[in-house]
Amino acid sequence: MKALVLTGKKQLEIEDIKEPEIKPDEVLIHTAYAGICGTDKALYAGLPGSASAVPPIVLGHENSGVVTKVGSEVTNVKPGDRVTVDPNIYCGQCKYCRTQRPELCEHLDAVGVTRNGGFEEYFTAPAKVVYPIPDDVSLKAAAVVEPISCAMHGVDLLETHPYQKALVLGDGFEGQLFAQILKARGIHEVTLAGRSDEKLENNRKHFGVKTINTTKEEIPADAYDIVVEAVGLPATQEQALAAAARGAQVLMFGVGNPDDKFSVNTYDVFQKQLTIQGAFINPYTFEDSIALLSSGVVDPLPLFSHELELDGVEDFVSGKLGKVSKAVVKVGGEEA
Repeated sequence: MKALVLTGKKQLEIEDIKEPEIKPDEVLIHTAYAGICGTDKALYAGLPGSASAVPPIVLGHENSGVVTKVGSEVTNVKPGDRVTVDPNIYCGQCKYCRTQRPELCEHLDAVGVTRNGGFEEYFTAPAKVVYPIPDDVSLKAAAVVEPISCAMHGVDLLETHPYQKALVLGDGFEGQLFAQILKARGIHEVTLAGRSDEKLENNRKHFGVKTINTTKEEIPADAYDIVVEAVGLPATQEQALAAAARGAQVLMFGVGNPDDKFSVNTYDVFQKQLTIQGAFINPYTFEDSIALLSSGVVDPLPLFSHELELDGVEDFVSGKLGKVSKAVVKVGGEEA
């Protein structure tokens, strides 16, 4: 079968490899679509994602497809089921897993990071991380349940109320998802701040959020009850704290360079009584994310800008492909 293999740092090769075998608790999935995100860029560059990817490895942790085989112990899905996959596989035995914090698992395994993922025609996953999708959710939309679930986890960490005003800093795909999910949670005013007129207009048109183009407008200081930083740069992390009102919650979601640092005015944290929270991956959020898609409350499809083939993935992860809102790879398509 055809697979796109990360063979080394900044090296991707299309190879013909053997179809994988399944274990008794695993499922074989014919890939339909695989999303690409900033984590894939980092792994391509030799940086860690949720874990480190050791070549040779097939990336692709945002996936949808159709089940073709199931192991002898599998009961939750069957051949022919349309599914999406939570890539994160927890050990269940470390202190974090045993204290209901599996996202902090000391032995995290992940589809498309530590084991082969969706940039191949067929891939395997433990049945416990495979989720059937309803008929009203397309395989293309189902490929991005994972990034939706990561944003859902971030919002789950916040205390939300309708009276609040929320700011999302960053108009990348995750930032745009946060804007939709915060509105779905009943936040009465959600503002998306970014640098792309096209993306900002798209979000005003489709989802009714307020917008700020940070290349032309200032972000109000001390103005927002919830601030989500979805960029991962010191400058925007500092902007997030400046924009926070008294009693605000600041969610640091954007993935920064491991060596980056940002400045914090400690008196502001004290005087504003700020809550500053990190968010890592996506525990217990796949069912909610699928439900949001099925209800239509969250719709990622208007955010998709590029549909690629496997041979176009390197253009994205190397940075050659410009003006990307969200790219997905059609591996098998709806008929997979």
